[in-house]
Amino acid sequence: MNFNELTIYTTHLGSELVSDVLWQHTELGVVISDVEDVLALHKQGKTWDYIDNEVLERDKTVIVKAYFPIDDESLKNAKADLLKLTQFAELDLGSMEMIVREIDGDLWREKWKEHFKPIHIGKIVIVPEWIDYKLENGEIPVYLDSNMAFGTGEHETTSMCIEYLQEVVRDSDVVLDVGSGSGILGIAASKLGAKKVIMTDIDECAVKSSNHNAKLNKIDNATVLFKNLLDDNTVKGNVIVANIMAEVLIYFSQKIGDNLLEKGKIILSGILNDRCSAVISAYESKGFKLISKKSKGEWSALLLEKGE
Repeated sequence: MNFNELTIYTTHLGSELVSDVLWQHTELGVVISDVEDVLALHKQGKTWDYIDNEVLERDKTVIVKAYFPIDDESLKNAKADLLKLTQFAELDLGSMEMIVREIDGDLWREKWKEHFKPIHIGKIVIVPEWIDYKLENGEIPVYLDSNMAFGTGEHETTSMCIEYLQEVVRDSDVVLDVGSGSGILGIAASKLGAKKVIMTDIDECAVKSSNHNAKLNKIDNATVLFKNLLDDNTVKGNVIVANIMAEVLIYFSQKIGDNLLEKGKIILSGILNDRCSAVISAYESKGFKLISKKSKGEWSALLLEKGE
């Protein structure tokens, strides 16, 4: 389905007023892109992701986008109300330049499909569900539908986790996938013979995606939970896999052992090479033993075992 995309250039203070006007005319979505929001979280230490230094110096113009049906009066009415806002608002609204373009709402899905091919990681092969792929002897398929949750197997951090899962998962294991995203790691663990898989995420989109892909793979021993695993130490496993950035993994080190059974193993990935020693130190201070380390490009993954 095609939509009209309205883009408005405004200011940090003006963005809320602009978005309020837009929400009165559309239910298809309003997006605010404001570097000040990122900087505020960064200063408060509340971001769980890396920040490019260029962001700190970026132009402070705020971009607000809204989406409208084609051949509908709502776009015309929204633009009229925005002009009124420009005339009467006492705040600095910036240029309030407006640009309209027609977009294909499903274009991103098709572009994504063009570049996603079967990916071989050991005996696991990640197969886009729309591709008719003929399995070779011994290959274990993990089928993924196109979605916006992280985890396709293309990224080094994901592939290293799958390599480790092939090394450690046994048929008596309960595997916990923390920050499941697309569900790729939990599904791979199930396909590798895990007795039970529990996937957790704090993003509703990821939970929906994990559930969808689990059904696509006909996985009947997996549970997907919308929660932070560390909030519930009654959920325990023999193997925990977490593909998240280093700072979050360091934070997890404080309590994640409570979710691990005796002699259990933890697979950690999403670690930039220069943060690897800090992650190792955090877990060793909690009694974990480093079993091995993998590196691909600028990323590292770790396999650790819980001490007695």
